[in-house]
Amino acid sequence: MSEMQEMIIESTTKIMEKFSTKEVINDAENGLWAGELWNSLVEYGMLGVAVPEELGGCGGDYADALSILQIAGRFSAPIPLAETYLANWILAGYGESITDEIITIANFKDVQPVSFTKSGEGWIVSGQVNNVPWARFSEKILVLGETGEGSVLALVNLADAKVINGKNLAGEARDKVIFDGVFIEDCKVISVDQDEAVKNVLYGGALTRSVMMAGALENIFDLTVQHTTERTQFGRPLHRFQAVQHQLALLAGEVAAADLAAKYAVNSYCKNPFSKEIAYSKIRVNEAAGKTNPIAHQVLAAIGFTYEHTLHHSTRRLWSWRDEFGTETDWELVVTEELLNMENNGLWSLITGVTNNVKKVEVK
Repeated sequence: MSEMQEMIIESTTKIMEKFSTKEVINDAENGLWAGELWNSLVEYGMLGVAVPEELGGCGGDYADALSILQIAGRFSAPIPLAETYLANWILAGYGESITDEIITIANFKDVQPVSFTKSGEGWIVSGQVNNVPWARFSEKILVLGETGEGSVLALVNLADAKVINGKNLAGEARDKVIFDGVFIEDCKVISVDQDEAVKNVLYGGALTRSVMMAGALENIFDLTVQHTTERTQFGRPLHRFQAVQHQLALLAGEVAAADLAAKYAVNSYCKNPFSKEIAYSKIRVNEAAGKTNPIAHQVLAAIGFTYEHTLHHSTRRLWSWRDEFGTETDWELVVTEELLNMENNGLWSLITGVTNNVKKVEVK
């Protein structure tokens, strides 16, 4: 880890400790915007990480930004930080400048592109996007669209859209956005290849969710260890009982595996945004979420479900995030397709990362 990344992690942790508290998270579930948290991140220039300075960013690399996201996941930060990062990275990839505005983006997979019809100095926009994270609080949305000339990515102002509020299991805003033939003048439209745009969002979204889930898993482990250390039964702490120790060992193994998978995905994303490691990471982190949540709630019993405790902030997010930007089944299909299209004798290299350079010798 670089010195710069250590500074970023330290600063982000302090911001999250101060502004992503239990009260802020509970208020966000009731429809209040975590403005102080967002404004603090803007003030410290954390929205432009991994975007070149000439495009309005503050430099750094994806690993720096994703380390911020992992901390945000650990603190259950109720803001569209991952969505803003992803939208800004995609825009920067097309040479477009970014801003400090609140931007959201939804998974393009299995949705109908929004239609854009040129009208004077603007566009007439029609279409609907479902399950949009934090749309009610966002200023703009990056959507996949269609014009008479082909596919586009468009950064659209949400002021003229109809937003129908919704929630996921964690109480996070997942809204429906409707553009009913509205005229939007200030609209950034970029011609793109549709398949590539869908992959950009799918892989980038899977990576950000994997990293945030790894952070949430860390928090679950810390809370569970703290509870078993402080809580006593029959005259001794819970962690002294063998059955509880067994559960903690299983929990620790899953958390460590998820963290390692996420780190491999981060390293690979810096080199290849469509890396197979991202697919493996989302599968493994999703599996870890499915195993750790029952363990944590079993160990903490009823208290883990109460609003007086914070365990459910992380466990409910894991249940929600594991379905976003691809379930285990979705990504297993991607991996299966790669295996089916593999060249002869390529399985060993895929599993180990070691290239087989042995040449077959023909015997005459």
